[in-house]
Amino acid sequence: MKILRYIFSFFGLLMIASVIYVGYLFTSVDTQDYTFKEYKPPLTTQIFDRNGKLVANIFEQHRFYAKYDELPPRLIEALVAIEDTSFFEHNGVNIDAIFRAGLKVIKNAGKPVEGASTLTQQLIKNTELTPEKTITRKIREALLAYKIETLLTKEQILERYLNFIFFGHGYYGVKTAAQGYFHKNLSELSLKEIAMLVGIPKAPSSYDPTKHLDLSISRANNVLTRMYSLGWISKSDYDSAMKEVPKIYNDTLTQNAAPYVVDEVMKQLSSSIKDLRTGGYKITLNIDLDVQEMAKNALKFGYDEIVKRDKDANLSTLNGAMVVVNHQSGDVLALVGGVDYEKSNYNRATQSMRQPGSSFKPFVYQVAINLGYSPMSEIADISRIFSGGDKIWKPKNDGGRFLGLITLKEALTRSRNLATINLALDIGLDVLYSKLMEFGFKDIPPNLSIVLGSFGISPLEYSKFYTMFGNYGVIKEPQIIRQVQDKDGKVIIKFESSEHRVSNPEQSFLVLDMMKNVVENGTGRNAKIKGIDIAGKTGTTNKNIDAWFCGITPEIEALIWYGNDNNKPMRYTESGARTAAPVFKDFLTQYIEKFPNTTRKFSIPNGVYQGTYKGKSAYYTDKSPLPRNSINLNENEILF
Repeated sequence: MKILRYIFSFFGLLMIASVIYVGYLFTSVDTQDYTFKEYKPPLTTQIFDRNGKLVANIFEQHRFYAKYDELPPRLIEALVAIEDTSFFEHNGVNIDAIFRAGLKVIKNAGKPVEGASTLTQQLIKNTELTPEKTITRKIREALLAYKIETLLTKEQILERYLNFIFFGHGYYGVKTAAQGYFHKNLSELSLKEIAMLVGIPKAPSSYDPTKHLDLSISRANNVLTRMYSLGWISKSDYDSAMKEVPKIYNDTLTQNAAPYVVDEVMKQLSSSIKDLRTGGYKITLNIDLDVQEMAKNALKFGYDEIVKRDKDANLSTLNGAMVVVNHQSGDVLALVGGVDYEKSNYNRATQSMRQPGSSFKPFVYQVAINLGYSPMSEIADISRIFSGGDKIWKPKNDGGRFLGLITLKEALTRSRNLATINLALDIGLDVLYSKLMEFGFKDIPPNLSIVLGSFGISPLEYSKFYTMFGNYGVIKEPQIIRQVQDKDGKVIIKFESSEHRVSNPEQSFLVLDMMKNVVENGTGRNAKIKGIDIAGKTGTTNKNIDAWFCGITPEIEALIWYGNDNNKPMRYTESGARTAAPVFKDFLTQYIEKFPNTTRKFSIPNGVYQGTYKGKSAYYTDKSPLPRNSINLNENEILF
């Protein structure tokens, strides 16, 4: 009897101690330390093109949030049926389930056979507590479940649960999984697809339908059977769903359709939006994915042609870049930073500083025209030698010949180096340099080499200055991003293209017409397409290190560059005319096919007149009249 008294006393003390300990844990549980009230899981930021097509997903955890109203009733029923049938009756902890689980543990010699955690407990375990399997953690979990159910409604708990839980394949939250696995919104899911989704969180790796479709379907059938046994679905619904085998998509998570663009977008926004990867933003671009694909294909076409011509080309360094801009709006429609992102993610369109060579000459001619020169003004295409100290510079024309007196239009059409240098000297180097700086150029050399484009500039930056020609004297700042919206759809950043006028429309048109002649009769002939006006300029630097073509149509411009990343020369035959101009033609052919209503003709501004000079038709303005001994076709008189 004494022994029994001691035993009862011991167990009594143990029970008192247990009650005191549980009471201590209960009072020590402070829900303010947890995130249930202000639930802010990391959300996926999405990037879309100008037409609403998905460009990429950006995230730390790939999650799209679904509010409770978005959750189909069948989804709630399926989840509750398989995970916590009495969810809407208990207060966070299911005592009956714990008791049944305990009996089964005893029956199976201490081996756990099923869990007794409610959905509320599962949510707490996954979001708030460590995964350690201790009695203290289980008690804390249960106590928290009781407390949380006094703070949140059942609907709020389900909303948090279905948005937090992992569904395999990198998908967090049921909305993400529905879009990822089935390419469907939640409201579009079939009963079988719902059953598959709610079955996955039990063992995401095992039930991932992209890896184990048979196991996923088997698990879904268990869910359907449970729903039918509870009387929550009809026999016909059950039979139909059991037969269904949904189509599964095995997508990459990022779905990055334009990696060079996405890299630049992240670079531009990361400093101003600190939670860019977790805030669930919607970023809309000016990029057109169709045009992006055209540019990508055209750039690869040109690259392959170089490789065909040069069997010794260094494939590890040879590369290219392309930028397409709507010069009227400044919208960047395409940006390709290399021929293969997987081989090199270095963005040559934005990061590579390359010499533009002769593609820079139109800016020199624009300065001259703005100062009153005419396209028919004559300049000397003759040899010059320049010396300074111990250095001697003897610039040459391509081919080495000299043409004597030629018009500015012919000099640009044939890309005559010496004529352009002599034009610069006639203008005055100080004046030329000052005017180019007024255009906005930076870090350009204050010497004659500037005439031949002897400075570094990225293709994207260069495209800004080229907008002045197609935009009749107005430079538009190229913009890749249109706007950024927060997770609630509010626009928080809107990008506008700044602009400034550097030339009158009529003076700019004179240079544009000269550049049109470059394509029709000069070094840019390989870019010509019948039936559409194209203006442009080729560019080739010393030793064929850089090859450019900068092309303009009435709606868009495209700048194309090729070269070696290590600045080694390409083959001596690789020039802007041969290497880059055909790429513009290839691209524009695709563009016209996609957009057959694109404007075909350049408009002629008011104040531009037409006449003849030495038997050739020519445009002129009041500021840039034709030289004497010319015929004015507008007024039908001879100038002497």
